[in-house]
Amino acid sequence: MSDEEQRLVAAAQHGDIESFNALVQLYEGRVYNLCYRMIGDADGAADTTQEAFFAAYRHLQRFRGGSFRSWVLRIATNACYDVLRARKRRPVVSLDAVGSSDDESSPLQIADSGETPDEFAQRRELARAIQHGLALLPEDQRAALILSDIEGYSYDEIAEVTDTNLGTVKSRISRGRLRLREILRQGELLPLRYRHEGDGAGAPTEGRDG
Repeated sequence: MSDEEQRLVAAAQHGDIESFNALVQLYEGRVYNLCYRMIGDADGAADTTQEAFFAAYRHLQRFRGGSFRSWVLRIATNACYDVLRARKRRPVVSLDAVGSSDDESSPLQIADSGETPDEFAQRRELARAIQHGLALLPEDQRAALILSDIEGYSYDEIAEVTDTNLGTVKSRISRGRLRLREILRQGELLPLRYRHEGDGAGAPTEGRDG
């Protein structure tokens, strides 16, 4: 934790709302991206992001140092699990709908100035296919894969976020990658240009080993 982050956390723990708001501004993008990938829709991700920060504020006195980012991401991950469990009890979105909309708030739909319109469309199609595949993974594998291969966190930080040991993290990521590739290929969800590019076709970029 940086000196500035430590200062903000300490001030927030003493009731300084502005300091906590500064922490929110630092990490709301990361938390939202995680929630979006876990839940699969923008409104649900926004609501869950807000709830995660509310929970972090309510329980701020329990934070005892270490990485505030990892701590708030753990809260967000658990909030996502709650949302997904609630959906299983009372489904409100079909799996066919997850990741299939043209929602412009998807984290992977930001235009690159070096892309042609066709390349941008193809990247959006790939992003939708990956999102659909992620929705079919077990929740623990989904979280580990998002944190590693999409958000780029190290294995050590993922272990901290998910409150598991390093071996479990590596196992979840390995199984998740394999399962995601199978889903994308068997369901022919991949855009044509990505279907014959080797064994890694369709999988997100691999994260860093901590």
